[in-house]
Order: sequence, then C-alpha cells, then structure tokens
Amino acid sequence: MSDELRILVLGGTSWLGGHVAKIGVSRGHGVTCLARGESGSVPAGAQHVVADRHRPDAYDVVAEQDWDAVVDVTWQPQFVRSALASLASRTPQWIYVSSISVYADHSLPGADESADLLPTWSGSGTASIEEYGEAKVSCETACREVVGSDRLLVARAGLIVGYGDRSDRFGYWPARFAQSQHSEPVLVPPHDMPVQVIDVLDLAGWLVDSAERGVTGVYDAVGEQLSFADVSASCVAVTGASPDLVDPGEDWLLEAEVSPWAGPDSLPLWLPRESHAGMVSRPGTAARTAGLTPRPLSETAAEALRWERERGLGRERSAGLSRQREADLLARVAGTR
Repeated sequence: MSDELRILVLGGTSWLGGHVAKIGVSRGHGVTCLARGESGSVPAGAQHVVADRHRPDAYDVVAEQDWDAVVDVTWQPQFVRSALASLASRTPQWIYVSSISVYADHSLPGADESADLLPTWSGSGTASIEEYGEAKVSCETACREVVGSDRLLVARAGLIVGYGDRSDRFGYWPARFAQSQHSEPVLVPPHDMPVQVIDVLDLAGWLVDSAERGVTGVYDAVGEQLSFADVSASCVAVTGASPDLVDPGEDWLLEAEVSPWAGPDSLPLWLPRESHAGMVSRPGTAARTAGLTPRPLSETAAEALRWERERGLGRERSAGLSRQREADLLARVAGTR
C-alpha cells in the first residue's frame, strides 16, 4: 500500500462517495467527508465535517488544510465551482466523477473519450435532472479551467450498479428472476442487446487507486462490453431460477410503447439500438490501462440480489415493469404467435 494520504471526499454519506471513503479508510488513509449527513453516516474511521454546499461557508473548516486528493461526485455546477474556489489550491490532485451522459451522440458503438460532448449548461442555480448531461459537462469544464489537466482526473462513469443501488435498473433482473416460478414467462429485451455496467466497488476502488498513484486524465469508467444474454445468465445462476425468457424483439417493444431504460413501468437496461447502442458499447480501453479492473458479472449480480432481498423483492419500484403491465404485454406477445 502507498503512504497514508489525506483524502477529502465531498459527500461520503451516500453510495459511491461512501464506498470511496470506506475503501480509503480500509487502506489506512486519513479520510474526511464533507456532507450534510442527510443520506446516512460516514464510514467508521472517517471524519465527518457537517456542511451544506449551498452555503458560502460550506468549506471553511477544510479550506485551511492541505489534501493529497479531493474527490467530488456532484452534478451541480454551482457546487463544483464553489469547491474549486475554496480548495483547488490545497491539493495536487482533483478527482471528478462525471458520466458518459456528457457525450453528444450515443448512437455510435465504439466511441471513446475523444467523442464530441454536449454543450455546457448555460443556466444558473440548480440544474434539473433533464439537464444532467449538460450540467456534467459544465462541471468538467470548471474543473479543467481551474485545476488544469495535469492535476485532474475525470472519470466518466457508465451505469453504476451493485449493492446499495437505488435506481432499481440492474437490480430489477435478479429480483424478477428470483420471484419467478418454474418456467414462468418473463418479458426481456433482445438477448443480443448490448449492456455495460460498472460495479460500484470497482469504481470506488479504482478512484482510491488513482489517488494513490496520482493518475490524471479523462477516462470512460465503464465495465466490460456485454449482452443482455450475459446479464440473464448471471441472474439465473445466482437466483437458481429457470424462467421462460420471452424476447419479442425491439420493434415489438417499440410498437407496444414499452418505456426503455428506467422509470416506472419500464424495461430496465433496454435502450433502442438505433439511438443508444453506443451508450452501452464504449471500449473503456484507457481506463483498463489505468488500472480499472471490472469484477465478474456474477459477483455483481449476487450483490444486487442481496440488496434487492433486503429491500423487499415485491416492493414498489422506481424502475421496472409492474406485474400487471408485464402480464398484459406477455398476453399480447402470446396473441401474435
């Protein structure tokens, strides 16, 4: 392990930031988390500085200290700018977790970090979720302007999954299979549909690795290029289920007005290929070269299932088909065969 670092995590009480803090502590680093604390507690061994980033004095307690690395995960440009103004001069390395949502075109598979970005967000105050991609671009731009490329790591994360994921997207599948009876039909997207996810533990661990090694640059922090068949096989293996996977094809799903990707009554992980195949088919070569090593999908599926069981398999979900909606769709499929 490297010498002890002083790591400041802007956040640290929620999901990814919490794992960064926990891994940092486990490696013997001095970790401080600056957060309101409304999302939870900081990991044992980390120091919690209670602060609200909406306030002008949010960074007063930490701005007089030197840090070996600062890690920020926010998507609000105003928070990034205020943090940079207070802390950029106190650290040799700034780590910003961005998103692959910054890219302007998601239709072309194989695009890398050199692809064109969306325009920067031009608003003020708080950006809306509909402006997420543009807001992330603004955050990246602010970091680059203040810190400079030689001190900056930008990790453009893909879909982050695993234990603790509250988006309900990846977790829908192990949960759905776990509830299925023997040979029960389950509506699924095309088996050859591209899928790309990154386990939260792999991403968090790599961010701490990068702080230890002083890694800089821009990286698509994504997992292996997979298919939905890989996802279903891993979920079947961890659940022990044997569902009848009903794949009516993408054209049928579009005609039936099935919502893709996320949200209530959606078919999670499915993205229409014509417009979004590139969003889940990024090479990730640069990040692999820089040390990001995705774990086997089976491990991620097992942890996702553990999380789903803790939360309740039959709960109301923020993403995924309701059982009634799925039953109606399956009946329509059966009527066309």
